[in-house]
Amino acid sequence: MCGICGFTGEKNDSYKDVLTNMMNKIIHRGPDSEGQYIDDGIYLGFRRLSIIDLDNGSQPMSNQTKDVTVVFNGEIYNYKELRKELMEKGYEFQNNSDTETLIHGYEEYGTDLVNHLRGMFAFVIWDKKKKLAFGARDHFGIKPFYYGLINNNLVFGSEIKSILEYPEYKKEVNLEALQAYLTFQYSVLPETFFKGIYKLMPGHYMVYKDGKLEITRYFEPTFEPEKGLTKDEWVKRIDEATKNSVDYHMISDVEVASLLSSGVDSSYLVARYSGTKTFTVGFENDGYAEIDYAKRLSKKLKLENYDKTITSDEYWEVLPKVQYHMDEPLADASCIALYFVDREAAKQVKVVLSGEGADEFFGGYNIYHEPFSLKAFKKIPKPVKMVMKGIAQIGPNVKGKNFIIRGCTPLRERFVGNAFRFNEKEASKIMKLPKGMSKKYIQDITGAFYDKAEAADYDDVTKMQYIDMNFWLIGDILLKADKMSMAHSLESRVPFLDKELFETARRIPTEFKIHDKTTKYAFRECANKYLPKEVASKKKLGFPVPIAKWLRQDDCYAKLKEAFTSEAAERFFYTDKLVAMLDRHKSGKQDMSKKIWTVYMFLIWYDIYFNDKIPA
Repeated sequence: MCGICGFTGEKNDSYKDVLTNMMNKIIHRGPDSEGQYIDDGIYLGFRRLSIIDLDNGSQPMSNQTKDVTVVFNGEIYNYKELRKELMEKGYEFQNNSDTETLIHGYEEYGTDLVNHLRGMFAFVIWDKKKKLAFGARDHFGIKPFYYGLINNNLVFGSEIKSILEYPEYKKEVNLEALQAYLTFQYSVLPETFFKGIYKLMPGHYMVYKDGKLEITRYFEPTFEPEKGLTKDEWVKRIDEATKNSVDYHMISDVEVASLLSSGVDSSYLVARYSGTKTFTVGFENDGYAEIDYAKRLSKKLKLENYDKTITSDEYWEVLPKVQYHMDEPLADASCIALYFVDREAAKQVKVVLSGEGADEFFGGYNIYHEPFSLKAFKKIPKPVKMVMKGIAQIGPNVKGKNFIIRGCTPLRERFVGNAFRFNEKEASKIMKLPKGMSKKYIQDITGAFYDKAEAADYDDVTKMQYIDMNFWLIGDILLKADKMSMAHSLESRVPFLDKELFETARRIPTEFKIHDKTTKYAFRECANKYLPKEVASKKKLGFPVPIAKWLRQDDCYAKLKEAFTSEAAERFFYTDKLVAMLDRHKSGKQDMSKKIWTVYMFLIWYDIYFNDKIPA
C-alpha cells in the first residue's frame, strides 16, 4: 500500500528536509502521493500507493480534533466490520478508507486495537495529548517495520534505507548479524545488519514516551491439534477458511491479479479467486521452466496468463538492485525471480495475490517428512548415536553419510529452518572475528523457541513448523515478498497468512499434514477438487534457479573470484578459503553453490551500503 517513516523530537525547521529525504528513499513504495505531519514532538512521513478509497485515503490522517494522527502501511481486511462497530459506538467517519478505522479504533481500544485487526500492517499513531507514539506490526510479519533509538529519539521506517537518512545515525556493520547470516542465509536477529537499527518483530507493538520505549508481544502463533475429525472434515474446513480469506484479500478499489508458479499453493489460490490475470516467470535453461504449466492451468481456469523468461544475463544484471531493495543481504536465489515476476505484474496491476505461508501453516516443506524418515534412530541409545555420528563425520563422502549424521543429531541441533548454509565450525573457518568478539551459537538464537515448543509438547513436525514460522517465514519468505513487490510499486497480498485461516491450520493434526510421502496432505486434497491431480500432488520445488550450473561457467567464476579477493572480502573473510570453495565447486568435486552465493550476496550488499555503489 505505501511506505511510512518518521521520528520523534522537538520541532525544528531544518528537520523538515530530513523527513523529506527519508520519504524520497522509499518513493517506490508509494509513487501516487505523499504527505507529512510535523508537530512539536513528532515528524511523520508517508508515500502512498492508492488501493482503497482512491480519492480520500491520503496520509498522514488525523481525527476530527487533530490530536490523533496515523501513518499506516498495509491493508485492514475487516475494516468494514470494524467501522460499523465503531460507528455504533458513536464515532463519525470522514471517508471510506481502512486507515480511519485505525484512528478511531485507537481512540476506543488504545493499544488493544491490534487484537481487533485482520490484515497486514505496520503503523505508527501519534497521540498528541499524551505525547506518545504507538507503533505495531501485523501478526505474521507480512509488512516490515524498522526502528532505532538515536539520542533517545525514536526513528522508524518501512525500510532501513529511510532511517539511514537520519543525520545522527552513524552506519556500522553488525558483525553478529553476519555470523548468524552465514548459517541462516538471511538476517535472523532482531538487530539488523546495521548496528543500532532493529526490526519490530511480528505480533508486537511498541509504545514510545518521554524517551523510553516499551515493546509488547500481543500475538504468538501456536499449534493445538484437534482430534476426532476425519480427513474429509478437515478438507472441508480448510477449503472454507481459504475461500473466506481469499475473498477478504480481494477487497480493493483497483484490479487484483495473482502470481502463479507450478506449485500447488499458487495454483490452488488462483482456482479460488475471482480475478482474471496471472503472472509467471521461468528460466531459459531446460528443466527450470514454469511457464508451460502456468499457461495450461490458466487456460483451464479461463484466466489470462502473462509470462517472462529470465535469461542468465538479466539475472546477474539485477543482483545489485535486488540487494539494494532488500536493505539487508539475502542469499535466497529465488528472490531475483520474484523481482522479475513482480516487475511484469506491475506493468498492468497494482495488487497481486501470492501463495506464501501455506507450507508453514499446513506442513508443506519436504524436510517436514524427515522425522518419519529418521524414526528408526529414535530407538538407538544416545551414546551409540554419538559414536555413529563421529564415524560418519570423519568418513568419506558416500551415499547415506548425511542421513546417518542427521539421524544421530537431535532436532534442535540439526534444524534451524529451511535454509542451512554454514555450520558453526565452517563459518568460523571463513569469517574473521574481531578480537574479543564471541561466536554466536545457533542454539542461542533458536533455543528459546525450541524450549517453548517442547513445553507445549509439540511433535517434531510441529516443532519444525513453529521454528519456521518464527524465523524462516519472517526473515526470508515474507521479506522478499514485500521488498521485491514494493520495488515495483506493487502490493503483494498473502491470503494463506490470515489470522482467521490460521485458526483452522493450527488445529490440524500431524497425520493430516504428513501422510506416507505426501506433505500438506489435507491441503492437497482441497486443491484436488479444483486442479489436475498431477498439480495437487506435485512435490515441493520452491522457485528453482540454476545457480549451481552458472557458477561452473568461466565468466561467472571469474566474476566471483574478483569479489572473493576484493578489499571488502579481505576485511570480513579469509579470502583463500573463499577461493577454495569456488575452485571445489567449479571442479565438480562438491556442490558449494549455496555457500558461495551466501557470501557473494553479502559482498554485493556491503558494496552498495558501505562503498556507496548504489545501482541506478
